[in-house]
Amino acid sequence: MRMKTQFFTASSLDGFIATDEDSLDWLITREHFPDGVLNYRDFIADVGAIVMGSTTYEWVLNSGEPWDYTMPCWVLTSRESLPLPAGDANVTFSNAGIRQVHADMVDAAQGRNIWVVGGGDVAGQFADAGVLDELIVSFAPVTLGSGKPLLPRHVELRLEECGQNGEFLCARYSVVR
Repeated sequence: MRMKTQFFTASSLDGFIATDEDSLDWLITREHFPDGVLNYRDFIADVGAIVMGSTTYEWVLNSGEPWDYTMPCWVLTSRESLPLPAGDANVTFSNAGIRQVHADMVDAAQGRNIWVVGGGDVAGQFADAGVLDELIVSFAPVTLGSGKPLLPRHVELRLEECGQNGEFLCARYSVVR
């Protein structure tokens, strides 16, 4: 199996990954199964490096949960400074171009997959650069009406796999180049 760059996320049925206020309350109360279709545990086992935008990074830091990522993490930001997670997290803040960040991540991942954690615009930038391979999305049975879009640009996809995991409709798409 070759290394892939994947956007693994959840979305409302109307295509939003968070509310306008960056809330995920609509998501975290939903039933899903650790052994179900396209589950997080199996996904993360193959991940060697992660990337996220600064808004996602700050949301994770402020969530009250410990920093669970043991693999190298890139945070895309133009800010001068951001806080670091507690412990010995391997976090790199970068304003380099996506192709350079991706090349650095490929080296760090050592043959394992790259996870584009979020947000949707970060995943879109990886798609624009031609380095996004897959979108794995779990659709929750809720509509938000507005919010942070799943992918705020045109990206052609091909359905590769789908199924149900608890309340979620889960799908894996490959990016059509």
